[in-house]
Amino acid sequence: MRRPREAEPIETGVVAALTHEGEGVVRAGKTVFVVGALPGETVRFRRMRRRRQHDEAELIEVVQAAPGRVTPRCAHFGICGGCALQHLESRAQLAAKERELAESLERLGQVQPPEWLAPLEGPAWHYRRRARLGAKFVSKKERVVVGFRERHAPYVADLRSCVVLAAPADRLIEPLAQLLSGLTIRERVPQIEVAVGDAATVLVLRVLQEPTPADRERLAAFEAAEKVRIYLQPGGTASVAPLAGERAVLDYRLPQSGLVLGFDATDFVQINREVNEALVGRVVELLGAGKGDRVLDLFCGLGNFTLPLARRAGEVTGVEGDAGLIERARANAGRNGLGNVTFHVADLAVPVPAAWAREGYSHVLLDPPRTGARGILPTIAQMRPRRLLYISCHPGSLARDVGLLVHEHGFALRSAGVVDMFPHTTHVESLAVLEPE
Repeated sequence: MRRPREAEPIETGVVAALTHEGEGVVRAGKTVFVVGALPGETVRFRRMRRRRQHDEAELIEVVQAAPGRVTPRCAHFGICGGCALQHLESRAQLAAKERELAESLERLGQVQPPEWLAPLEGPAWHYRRRARLGAKFVSKKERVVVGFRERHAPYVADLRSCVVLAAPADRLIEPLAQLLSGLTIRERVPQIEVAVGDAATVLVLRVLQEPTPADRERLAAFEAAEKVRIYLQPGGTASVAPLAGERAVLDYRLPQSGLVLGFDATDFVQINREVNEALVGRVVELLGAGKGDRVLDLFCGLGNFTLPLARRAGEVTGVEGDAGLIERARANAGRNGLGNVTFHVADLAVPVPAAWAREGYSHVLLDPPRTGARGILPTIAQMRPRRLLYISCHPGSLARDVGLLVHEHGFALRSAGVVDMFPHTTHVESLAVLEPE
């Protein structure tokens, strides 16, 4: 029988590393994950949950703090699951992400790059232009709470504001909670998606019941007062529609390329505007395509990398599985007057027999989802591009795929580095440059 938590002794240990979730790792017989502890620290902790491979513990006291420990800026840190590393200085966060990438490449891919790229970073606060917030009517509080999910529980964190959300969304959490609390359907609005463009902000409310006319009046008044647009989503993403009027114009600029890209409120876009601009510039530079080259951009989305590459290369082909994103990509190409780019819809989870896949490409860009690009690697290998650039949002799938490209398909890893797209989180964005042997 498990002993009551109060009966667990308080132990002391030294933190050796961070887990992928940002918890301190203590070797104390059985490995212990200590929430809030940092590498190099001596801490006192109490075990909370005993697992087969490790135990989970609460931090009782930091006996000797790490040099990189700082005071979290957000009052909700530790409860809210939106951030995990606000107590660690920004440079130390980057170093931890670089270590995770290096360890993943070595352990999972059996490769190491001869060159490490300087990390890409930007503002650490008020950067997040896309987010999915939870909403929940709590009867004991007699109001709706709005926020990210709690870090260690399936509840919605009761937030007042958020220091990582981009303006104006950063200050709208408490007003949104008050708005929803006053609706007749307050118990039937479980989610709010936030989309912040350069000139407009859209809030998509997931509604499980049709708002009453009085509800709609309240929502419209909120739109006018806060200068945002509200969309309602009664079903799947196809059901998303403005509360009233035409859809808002959501777009963002890529100044270095002289481009403006439009997107819809539920589209995937890179959430950190400044870091995305830097990443686009680095992609164009590292890929190195010129007017005589043909570029293939796989998992191209709405053209975030495709269109800047089209400014430099002779021809660019973008491929994506989401037909809606391809529609947006084509519109963005037309809006920016680019006639040397074509787009195709295709399932990239498997080898592709389509005509575009049989054409010759001098350069290939990969930007897959977290699951990686394993299914399309044989197709890329047959193309034998002069250079392959892989952008990843998961170091594990990147390491696996790079290992396959190197050990099975005759490529060599030339360089790799991290992109701090999500400051204060454990999320590791990275890129790798490969060339055929």
